[in-house]
Amino acid sequence: MTQLLIEVPDPVAEKLRRRAGAQGLTVSQYLANLLCRELSEEWPPGFFEEVVGGWLGEPLERPPQWAYEHRERI
Repeated sequence: MTQLLIEVPDPVAEKLRRRAGAQGLTVSQYLANLLCRELSEEWPPGFFEEVVGGWLGEPLERPPQWAYEHRERI
């Protein structure tokens, strides 16, 4: 595994420490998870179950569609 050294402003470092602590992770673990998630080319686990089934409003209805438009050939 590769180790990376990064420099961030002090307020950013403090925010990282707080967010990592809130999740029970070290800053390194938190950053590794964040980077893996951001750089992944796949949908996160459970994405479609949460998003597709997440509508809580009135059922969506498709309005009537207009007739197909016929155009002259060019």
